Amino acid sequence: VQLQASGGGLVEAGDSLRLSCAASGGTFSQYAWFRQAPGKERQFVARITWESGSTYYTASVKGRFTISRDNAKNTVYLQMNSLKPEDTAVYFCAVTSTKVFMTSSRGYPYWGQGTQVTVSS
Repeated sequence: VQLQASGGGLVEAGDSLRLSCAASGGTFSQYAWFRQAPGKERQFVARITWESGSTYYTASVKGRFTISRDNAKNTVYLQMNSLKPEDTAVYFCAVTSTKVFMTSSRGYPYWGQGTQVTVSS
């Protein structure tokens, strides 16, 4: 299983970015994005189910971020709008085969390499 995350960068507050996560080696039940800021624990951001496209977001990004999928490309996206300096972090995509609703990093066995998002004020 390989997950290739891309799309990070340096932007100003209020700007937008779209992250991509291309998966190979199989399809999975849930695809998620996590983020980790310096000195902080890895934090759940959003997840989507592969079959139904059901989504769930952490409260701090709800209404600003949108997770979506392209089944044909086995790729998940994270559209991030109205970015804030506190969104600065390394963003990781992760997948799991469990169908149990999962927001814990421990429930995701496969991880991408991470992509840096920096939002300046």
